[in-house]
Amino acid sequence: MTQTQIICAIFLVIFAAIMIAIGVISSRKAKTLNGFLLGGRNIGPWLSAFSYGTAYFSAVVFVGYAGMHGWNIGIGALWIGIANSLIGCLCAWALLAKRTRSMTRTLDTKTMPSFFEKRYVSRGMKMYAAVIIFVFLVPYAAGVYKGLGTLFSAVFGGNENLCMLIVAVLTAIYLILGGYFATSVNDFIQGIIMIAGIIILVFAIVMRPEVGGLAAGFEKLAAVENADLLNVFGGDSASFLLVNIALTSFGVFGLPQMVHKYYAIKDEKSIKIGGIVATAFAFIIGFGAYFIGLFGRFFAENGVLQVIKEDGTVLFDNVIPNMLITALGGSMATNILLSVILLLLLSASMSTLASIVLTSSSAVTVDLIKEAKPKMSEKSTVLLTRLFCFAFVALSYIFATMNVSFIVNLMSFSWGIVAGSFIGPFIWGIYAKWITKAGAWTGLVSGLAVVGIAVIAITCVSGFDAAKSFAPQLGVAAMAVSFAITPIVSLFTKKYSKEHTDAVFAANK
Repeated sequence: MTQTQIICAIFLVIFAAIMIAIGVISSRKAKTLNGFLLGGRNIGPWLSAFSYGTAYFSAVVFVGYAGMHGWNIGIGALWIGIANSLIGCLCAWALLAKRTRSMTRTLDTKTMPSFFEKRYVSRGMKMYAAVIIFVFLVPYAAGVYKGLGTLFSAVFGGNENLCMLIVAVLTAIYLILGGYFATSVNDFIQGIIMIAGIIILVFAIVMRPEVGGLAAGFEKLAAVENADLLNVFGGDSASFLLVNIALTSFGVFGLPQMVHKYYAIKDEKSIKIGGIVATAFAFIIGFGAYFIGLFGRFFAENGVLQVIKEDGTVLFDNVIPNMLITALGGSMATNILLSVILLLLLSASMSTLASIVLTSSSAVTVDLIKEAKPKMSEKSTVLLTRLFCFAFVALSYIFATMNVSFIVNLMSFSWGIVAGSFIGPFIWGIYAKWITKAGAWTGLVSGLAVVGIAVIAITCVSGFDAAKSFAPQLGVAAMAVSFAITPIVSLFTKKYSKEHTDAVFAANK
């Protein structure tokens, strides 16, 4: 092994040992279903905020989006990181956290599907929501693996499947042992690593000869034959930029793995602190990721990874890994910095993966299997949830390694479909008493219908690749339709009794 590989391996072993130790220590808090899924609803502001932030940003942001948007859009891409912090964190916490926490406690619900059941008195709605989560979040988890495998295989020179397997095994161990509490503690540690890593990364990249400092870096961007790279609003890419801002910033309002974080917050004071901390964390990580992406093209030539193919095609997944290995491989000091950056990307992926797996497994065990076997004991339910956590980690790993076209295609649409299905019924459901079952059902179905119908139509006219290229636009459209159609249909359909709505909103009067 080279010096780089040895140092990185040492850091990874230490990191893995800490994560597993936390899982073992936290296992005593995960013996009940409430403890396993929600940490006993007693998670403080800092753990809640970091758990939210680390679930928000996976390695896909760094390895894929930051390199691609920085290359194509330029300085305008920074707005994505800014919007993610202000809309996806600050506004989301201000609008959703308090009401979600209080209402889920009033209804005694632990998952989003069970919330829909209690709020709208519909077992069918619960089961439909659980199926949506299972079908579309597991493939999304596979995408998280792919974002990490490229870099690790480049550093260690091995099979990227082996790298993804290590991530899968490590995540499964601490999640199965300690549940949500272990995940929250590990998310906090991983969040600290991510902050340290992104600060190191920004300075390391900017001071490299390829960039030559901040002023020189922007001068080089100005010299590129693309005036839009220094256009604050994205120039010709403005509409594409707005779509990505909307998808990634508003999508978290309806994603169950993100909303789940509010269920476990211990008190309202923690919500105020947590919202501020989550916003600051998201700004540092989001802005930093897209900032380094601005300079990716300067590391493309003579790099250790091929970034530009002979036909001029840019391999965007190789942009950030090429920057890191070029800038930080070599001396003992830079190898240590590279190890920290690897932990940054590992942390980002593991935290996101753990949130998705916990959400998916609970949807199946609590909302589907327990529905079929209502007399199943709590001990058996916890055990089954653990088993499904393992199963979902394994499934997402298999999907990532097999690279099955159907699964890859689901990844492209998963964020938009899940957020589009839930955003209308959920947000209106915690705010408006007059929302009806018919309105909620319409909002739930519209998320899948909008994307599905559009994909079929575009595919028939221009082919499936064209349909995939419209995935962000379709996701935004699905969210908009769900949010608009839920109250419209509710205006003309049968309302719930006053007794039911008063009971549901008892804590939010």
